[in-house]
Amino acid sequence: MIDESTVRLSFLAALVFIVSLFAHWYRKDPLLEAIPSVGFSDPILSYFSALRFMFDALPILKHGYEKTRPGLFKIPTFRRWMVLVSGPELVEDVRKASDDVLSLYAWAIESVQFEYTLDLLEIDNDYHTDVIRSKLTRNIAVTFDKVHGEIIRSFDSSIPVHGDDWVKVPILETMQRVVCATSNRVFVGPSLCRNQDYLTLNLNFAVNVIKFATIIGMFPKPLKPVVARVLSNLPSQIRQEMEFIRPMVEERFARMEEFGEDWDDKPNDLLMWLMSEANGVERSLAGVARRLLVVNFAAIHTTSITLTNALYRLLSNPEYVEPLRHDVESAVAEEGWSKAGMDRMHKVDSFLRETQRLDSLDYLSLFRLALRPFTFSNGVTIPAGTLIAAPTGAIHRDGENFPNPEEFDGFRFAKLHERDGNDVARCQALSASPDNLTFGYGRHACPGRFFAVNEVKALLAHVIDGKQAPRSLLIGSLRVPGKANAMFRKRQR
Repeated sequence: MIDESTVRLSFLAALVFIVSLFAHWYRKDPLLEAIPSVGFSDPILSYFSALRFMFDALPILKHGYEKTRPGLFKIPTFRRWMVLVSGPELVEDVRKASDDVLSLYAWAIESVQFEYTLDLLEIDNDYHTDVIRSKLTRNIAVTFDKVHGEIIRSFDSSIPVHGDDWVKVPILETMQRVVCATSNRVFVGPSLCRNQDYLTLNLNFAVNVIKFATIIGMFPKPLKPVVARVLSNLPSQIRQEMEFIRPMVEERFARMEEFGEDWDDKPNDLLMWLMSEANGVERSLAGVARRLLVVNFAAIHTTSITLTNALYRLLSNPEYVEPLRHDVESAVAEEGWSKAGMDRMHKVDSFLRETQRLDSLDYLSLFRLALRPFTFSNGVTIPAGTLIAAPTGAIHRDGENFPNPEEFDGFRFAKLHERDGNDVARCQALSASPDNLTFGYGRHACPGRFFAVNEVKALLAHVIDGKQAPRSLLIGSLRVPGKANAMFRKRQR
């Protein structure tokens, strides 16, 4: 938790920093001025528009999208203008742009304050992304029995139902622990994935990264290291992670030293894959611990929020329970609880994708920071230093992309699959395309989406009862599910 003194210091930093922010607006750039604005563009009044965006982003994005599509529009944030791309051609422009011109990595370093939060030993080394894209994805079928077993065990532990009794549980918090345990069954194995202290550490680390990134980002660069040392508890959490995995890492490194890369009973988990692929300073306890935290940071909360939103949709639309149950039972009868079985659950997949379409974690995606001036295919040029994004919330509600776009149709994509059977990939929840930006698009699309979607689909086989979902918490473009309890009991056969 962040104490009162931290909050006061943060507000002081914001007040001090407002001077440089105010000066920023007076450094007008003719390239940006040529792009239509949504909200006030005046140097002072623009802050009111930025404040409104913090609490009511979707209407602003939809207005700009509908006003300019296909084209560009910009909205003010507290730091700079953000340019939004509205139209598939411009989305393609962003996808095709080289990393030395439009950089996802530069945006991530700035937004998450990598240097002071995640504290990677080699900040420009993202070898863990290749491990996820290759090893984790290729092993989904092989590790599925472990995932399914952990889902059953974790649900039984988190929701202890007895007989015909109903048990009330907080949905979001429960799903976070279930997803954390299930994911870490593949990440670090059974001993740690069932250690409640280990799960709590990884759940809290992700939240603290965002908190401290926000605070540190308020300060000018010369003060950031000092602020990080004084305020952040992330280094202590990294040390805790190291102690949790130390016995396994030391034993495995010893075996690698003795037997090379292959030996009997060699573990097949993310920890082992990271240790095998790491080089130099990353091939150490400190390096591997940081990479595990980064993967948990990226995976657990996004997956648990997606699952929670899907369960809320079931609460609001109980008529989908029986058709989804039939979809699960039919697939399991054909393929068993397996990766192949998940692939046959077209209605479950459709329900998940429709949930993602309307309840995506972020109403923005495809973030890039322009390192050099960039000219779009429509001839508009943006200057270096411009933040770019795609208005996902508006794109996913475009009537040209989706008929009756504001209506939740859980089987929308299953119907498309039946109609266009040869274009299965376009209908799947894990697809990445100009009209489905939940996982990004192009070479930087989320590498873990294949594992995440299969995990959520397996979790959705559990049935929940209820009537109405709570309101979500909106923080800028981020959409966090509200808290609610749900009643669970054993299925009545």
